[in-house]
Amino acid sequence: MGLLEDIEGPVSQYMSQLSTPSQVGVIAAAVLFFAVFFNVLHQIIFKNQNEPPVIFHWFPLIGSTITYGMDPPRFFKENQAKYGDIFTFILLGKKTTVYLGTAGNDFILNGKTKDVCAEDIYTVLTTPVFGKDVVYDCPNSKLMEQKKFMKIALTTTAFQSYVPIIADEVSSYFKRCPDFKGKSGIVNIPKNMAEITIFTASHSLQGSEIRSKFDESLAALYHDLDMGFTPVNFILHWAPLPWNKRRDNAQRTIAKIYMDTIKERRAAGKSNAQDMMWHLMNSSYKNGVPVPDHEIAHMLIALLMAGQHSSSSTSSWMMLRLASRPDIMEALYREQVEALGPDLPPLTYEDLAKLPLNQAIIKETLRLHAPIHSIMRAVKSPMHVPGTKYVIPTSHTLLSAAGVTATDPAFFPEPDLWEPTRWNKESPLAPTVVRNEAEEEEKIDYGYGLVSKGGKSPYLPFGAGRHRCIGEQFANVQLQTINAMIVRMFKFRNVDGSDKVIGTDYASLFSRPIEPANIYWEKRDW
Repeated sequence: MGLLEDIEGPVSQYMSQLSTPSQVGVIAAAVLFFAVFFNVLHQIIFKNQNEPPVIFHWFPLIGSTITYGMDPPRFFKENQAKYGDIFTFILLGKKTTVYLGTAGNDFILNGKTKDVCAEDIYTVLTTPVFGKDVVYDCPNSKLMEQKKFMKIALTTTAFQSYVPIIADEVSSYFKRCPDFKGKSGIVNIPKNMAEITIFTASHSLQGSEIRSKFDESLAALYHDLDMGFTPVNFILHWAPLPWNKRRDNAQRTIAKIYMDTIKERRAAGKSNAQDMMWHLMNSSYKNGVPVPDHEIAHMLIALLMAGQHSSSSTSSWMMLRLASRPDIMEALYREQVEALGPDLPPLTYEDLAKLPLNQAIIKETLRLHAPIHSIMRAVKSPMHVPGTKYVIPTSHTLLSAAGVTATDPAFFPEPDLWEPTRWNKESPLAPTVVRNEAEEEEKIDYGYGLVSKGGKSPYLPFGAGRHRCIGEQFANVQLQTINAMIVRMFKFRNVDGSDKVIGTDYASLFSRPIEPANIYWEKRDW
């Protein structure tokens, strides 16, 4: 007590001489000092050898949140070099265990439902955006049924009908868009690609009736929905913040459009429209209950949103990459002339298979610009990591970063180089291994049809496991068609004539180009 009394006296006398604001400042500084001190002490003394190493951090709760958020891929690679493929960091007060490499991808993305759960992580983000009772706001078994409803409609016959629709939408867009008046100009291309992807997807997947209700303002509403996925909403999804107010208004507005259309169709007895809405209106769950109208509306929002952020981002990166490599854009044009004829007839689904370089553009862009840099899962039961002494406790969140393996030189020579020709097997830059034959044949049915597990591949732009993207084939058809049509119509280059590409904006959960991302365009004579 003597020591405490010796300290307390001078401290009390010093504090009494300060103004109230100064006293508050001193107390806050002291609290911060001791919080940092004990946080560092805890990291030094209480290391758990049976858990992955924790990245050193000064501040509790904040941990590595800021450095991770600034540039997730760089954060992963720098710490992979220090700690290996598996390590833990503090993300908004939560211990988050990253497991990189093909083994990590498989461990997390193909985890069993008794061990890992996506719903517990993402429902706070997705439910305000999509709506109630769909995707992560329902049991996993129901989600698998919902995915099956939508996957059944994504058939080859459907794709054959989609290509002319998408091609026409692209042509019509550039004819009416004021950004492309004249013979040449400069444009912030991500804005245009966001509109093109929403128009092409809404028309092809949901029919002309829905498309007629979509205009540039509705495309902006989808952008407001997309901003609901900002990382801070893991905590503040409920808060009356500006972007949350815009998110909620957008969700109500778009859902009403779908609900009104469903009511109009039911009132008119219309049942022959071969689109996704019609398909869902005539679907029932395994228990015999028809899909309720509000769930149809919310699934339609989810269907467009699930593809919109990735297709919009990917198509923007494609255009920016082509602007940095005009030689590739000319090679794409020559490919069409040689494969389809100099008159460039209307594009068909069968034509896409004749354009391997066009396909490679999408593959290579997705390799370097994975739309989702972090895929998270809640841990439901302690998980032993094979080949290690580590056990991941239920207090941790698991994080997979499949984009890291897609830029691993062990699989992709000169991994940071955007070179679409690497997907030619004869290329010296061809992937050393993308998927072994055993993995290619390994299929599993999670309740919505057989799919490849795919978790051990270093190239997973559409994820793996039960939450693998069901729109993978549609996205490829959409992006290939958009790219082929733009190549027919334009020549691109960077404004300064360089081969540089703008950096990545990680403000949302989805990676996109920093804006403005301007390119120079020039119309072809066709």
